[in-house]
Amino acid sequence: MYNSNKEELEILKYWDEHQIFEKSVSERPEDKPYVFYDGPPFATGLPHYGHMVASLIKDVVPRYFTMRGFRVERRWGWDCHGLPVENIIEKDLNLNSRKDILDYGIDKFNQACRATVLKYAEEWKKTKAGA
Repeated sequence: MYNSNKEELEILKYWDEHQIFEKSVSERPEDKPYVFYDGPPFATGLPHYGHMVASLIKDVVPRYFTMRGFRVERRWGWDCHGLPVENIIEKDLNLNSRKDILDYGIDKFNQACRATVLKYAEEWKKTKAGA
């Protein structure tokens, strides 16, 4: 019986072992770039079906230009600030005002924001395999 999930995982394993994605970038000329700006993923939770349509578009466009011979480099990044992340940390640490945050320490507050964002990093990378 055909198992599509198993087949997909085997293909991804092959791509990882042979660095297929990296080759799709490095084998294209540096003087023929295509730049596709994409904001960082929604960092305050796990990926879900609602993210798939946007992720599909953000995957198809760079792949199309790669197939047209353009060098399309992808860089992962995480938005470690912003109100959604800050609100989570303020609630988790019971910080209710600007003064509370200053007393807690900006560096510690920022580190807590980064840790919250990175908590979901591996799950997001699974949904964006090859990115």
